[in-house]
Amino acid sequence: MNYRMTDRENFASFLMRMRKKGGVDQNVLDAIEATPRRGFVPSQWQDAAFANRCVPIECGEVIEGLDLQARMISELEIDPSHRVLEIGTGSGFSAAVMSRIAQRVTTVDRFRSLLEQARHKMQALRIENVQFRHADGKNGYPGEGTYDRIIVWAAFPSLPRGFLEVLASGGMMIGAIGEGAEEQVVAKLTKIGSRFERQDLFPVRFQPLAEAVAGAL
Repeated sequence: MNYRMTDRENFASFLMRMRKKGGVDQNVLDAIEATPRRGFVPSQWQDAAFANRCVPIECGEVIEGLDLQARMISELEIDPSHRVLEIGTGSGFSAAVMSRIAQRVTTVDRFRSLLEQARHKMQALRIENVQFRHADGKNGYPGEGTYDRIIVWAAFPSLPRGFLEVLASGGMMIGAIGEGAEEQVVAKLTKIGSRFERQDLFPVRFQPLAEAVAGAL
């Protein structure tokens, strides 16, 4: 007989993994629990929905493992007054989680189809504080003011100084830095004046940040 763990059991296993690693904010855990993760994972990958591994989604992209998403969002230290910019909408799960903590989330992706799918998922969950932008996010999303927090689900080859202009003074950015073919490091970048103060957190492997919007998708 095949045995399939319930979502409650899967979430409990995830919590146990997080407690061993430490450092994950309770508000983030609560937001993850309140967001139905299976609704953001393709049907053929449902058994891996709560796993500590990435799974494929449309447009050749992936949804990151739940553990990594939780750690990176937690490092942002989001509070209810914050405006958050996300580069890389993907499935929309991380934007949905952050929307339960932040004042507003603006999520940017180069694939229009991923944005539309994420928008429909948010509407079904009655999430109304997420804005969707189809754009090239290599330098953030200029033109709509600054953001208190920025998170990027891709890697920069070097310090992303172009994001300084869209990050509020004292604001914080989380992203991976390193060459695409090598192991990168997730860094916490805090804007101090006209520079970044950098704190390296943990190793990761992300795809390099792609430039330009996708024409066909």
